[in-house]
Amino acid sequence: MKFECAYIPIGVPTFHLESAQREFENSISMLKSVCEDIKYPDEMLLSIDKLKAFLDTLAPQLVIVQNITFANAAYISEVLKYFDCPVLLWTLREPVIDGGRLRLNSLTGAFSAANTMAALGRHFEYVFGSPAEESVRQKIKAVVSAAKLKSAMKALKLVQIGHTPQGFGFGRANDNEMLKNFGVTLDSIEARELIDKAKAYTDDEAAEYLEKAAGCINCLSDIPEKNRLDFARLYKAYYEFCRDNGVGAIASRCWPDFFVSFGTPVCSALAMLNDLGIPAACEADAYGALSMFAAQYLTGNPAFFGDPVSMDEGENTITFWHCGTAACSLAREDTGAVADVHCNRKIGPTLDFGCKPCDAATIIRIGKKANGDFRIFVSVGEILDKPKQFNGTSLVVKTKSNAAEIINRAVKDGWEPHFAVSYGNISEEMKALGGMLGIEVVCY
Repeated sequence: MKFECAYIPIGVPTFHLESAQREFENSISMLKSVCEDIKYPDEMLLSIDKLKAFLDTLAPQLVIVQNITFANAAYISEVLKYFDCPVLLWTLREPVIDGGRLRLNSLTGAFSAANTMAALGRHFEYVFGSPAEESVRQKIKAVVSAAKLKSAMKALKLVQIGHTPQGFGFGRANDNEMLKNFGVTLDSIEARELIDKAKAYTDDEAAEYLEKAAGCINCLSDIPEKNRLDFARLYKAYYEFCRDNGVGAIASRCWPDFFVSFGTPVCSALAMLNDLGIPAACEADAYGALSMFAAQYLTGNPAFFGDPVSMDEGENTITFWHCGTAACSLAREDTGAVADVHCNRKIGPTLDFGCKPCDAATIIRIGKKANGDFRIFVSVGEILDKPKQFNGTSLVVKTKSNAAEIINRAVKDGWEPHFAVSYGNISEEMKALGGMLGIEVVCY
């Protein structure tokens, strides 16, 4: 279903319509710059009849209800009767304060609408200000992006490949819970299905995928030939499985199966998928994969998936690391993506590099409380220009908040040990998404 956002400017004709018309035109211009999928009326909706006529033309995934002037609660009630989708309530700033006439009275209208939505138990996002204000534009842009992500989740098929290892139950997902809370379709297959698929490929059939990987992974030729070819077989098996089955994200079992039953790790195959726009988490962490999907969707870049393994109070940093599944495009320019052997099993190829810096980053985790309710972890910072910290792939985040306090709180609050780190600040989008889904967002 194509995403649709609707701009609904409500009001009454007894206020200063020249001022309202200017705000109406400026609002449309700004909204068109933020959302190409915006639908808007030809005129301000200054009666219930005009409002209903416009609502009849819509099928939105987000409505932006703006008090172009004051409007009583009957207006928002009509909107809520028509649509069960996220709502952004927008109050306009009074254009002139000169001791004379009240031009718009938008804020009183917002209180009226908000009171009704609260009474009906309907969540809504809120923004105050004129369309010329950058803070207003950024807030609306974040809410639109969150609504698009919510819509994209309803179209997402996420596949859990194999079971989580013993002691890693935090990543195990239930298909009904995934569908109910996020709209995501969760499928499951055994890891042996893709192992058997990979084993059946000939060297010639795998050669194309080995060539693709060699174009972006340095030192791949240093890995024994059998492991190189087996990696290419896994890469082909995983990619073609995702392509042929409409899979948008995966959470794959890795150890011990791929070392014991196949003889080559799956890490680098997952890294290649991450670069192809298919978020791929290891250790079969389904909610880790969903976190990666959210981060990638909002930024357009692969997300880093890893454990918080080190904290430096002096630098105010947290280091995230994993065995070697990071997308090649995240590698530092001076080293590029480098192939090596797994840090514990000493079998390759896995990836081995530090990640490139970024002046805005967000640490996120879609996880669960002890009582089973979902929650979202959000913390912002920057990714520093640091070499690899340990064998495997790593990045170092200098957090905006106190790093020691983040670690202390997060451990005591019982968060899962896997996080996604985005290349970009998506904190406002994640907060809005949590509100739309009715899920608590915890900011650190």
